[in-house]
Amino acid sequence: MRYRSYAVALAILVLAGCGERAKDNPVAQPKVEGEAVIFQPGSPQLAALVSEPVTERAAAPSILNGRLSWDEDRTVRVYTPLTGRVNRILAQAGERVKQGQTLAVVASPDLGQAQADARRAAGDYALAKQTLARVKDLQEHGVVAAKEVDSAAADHARAESELKRTQERLKLYSGGAEIDQTYALKSPLGGVIVEKNINPGQELRPDQMGAGVPALFVITDPAYLWALLDASEKDLPRLKVGKLIKVRVAAYPERTFDARVTAIADFFDPTTRTIKVRATLSNAERMLKGEMFVTATIGAESGPVKQVSTRAVFFQGGSNFVFVDAGNGRFVRRRVQIGESGDGATTVLDGLAMGDKVVSDGALLLQQLLQPRRVVN
Repeated sequence: MRYRSYAVALAILVLAGCGERAKDNPVAQPKVEGEAVIFQPGSPQLAALVSEPVTERAAAPSILNGRLSWDEDRTVRVYTPLTGRVNRILAQAGERVKQGQTLAVVASPDLGQAQADARRAAGDYALAKQTLARVKDLQEHGVVAAKEVDSAAADHARAESELKRTQERLKLYSGGAEIDQTYALKSPLGGVIVEKNINPGQELRPDQMGAGVPALFVITDPAYLWALLDASEKDLPRLKVGKLIKVRVAAYPERTFDARVTAIADFFDPTTRTIKVRATLSNAERMLKGEMFVTATIGAESGPVKQVSTRAVFFQGGSNFVFVDAGNGRFVRRRVQIGESGDGATTVLDGLAMGDKVVSDGALLLQQLLQPRRVVN
């Protein structure tokens, strides 16, 4: 028991001595000055901080996915404006047609009614014209009153209006004056028939056309195509109307096709968070086909870009920050604007310069020391 008492007393003396030495040599705490954290020389916390310099790399191009479609400025979808039955089909898919060329012949009672209306309006107009001339002649000889002339003139004007209406209706349908009920479905422009959805004897109704129903004929100039692409928010700075891009397809992996951006949508898809981009490209060799999947490469217009380790960037209060190693134990928090990230590195668009060193390990420790302070947005 006596030896045990000696041991306890000795331990107490040792601990007391250590406590006295700790009081004599306290560890200096870091200071906070504005956006800076300052450590005293020899601070053990400095061992937990690793700084790396800002580096440069060539700006990586943006890769957009999409598909090819017909150039809608050179494409027409042909429907029928009249009810009827298909009598003959005069054009097939793959054929090149001229503007105004007949594609199919339709037997249409609606056209027959329009032709009959025009014939009747022509007869009514001729009769009204003769009546007006006769009444005017009788008035000159004092046989009829002036009101009779006015009534005949009104009938003549109505007949003339009806004749013009029925003739314009026939012109709209490209129908002849003969009552044959035969409607010629013609091509509004020249091109190639790339789609045909019509059969002999098929009943046609204009109220069934459109709204998801395929057109009877789709005619386009396949020498021109649209590339419909999906872009993300980070791609927007590189996109502008008129910009030249490179398009690739899986069928020809070694070849690129030039396309030019012609339209950029004004809103993002809320589900996919992408924006639609349209580009036009020439397809004179007819190598590309509609609905092919494509990838488009958009090169960077600027030179090399600055990058830092992704671990150096942290998000706080709606902004991105890094800590810059200013030397002599001083670390300054700085707001940065970042771009894309990948392979452990993050592109910095603004806020840093070449020659700066940023804290890649220990940035969150420094942020905790600044935590009592309000982040300036």
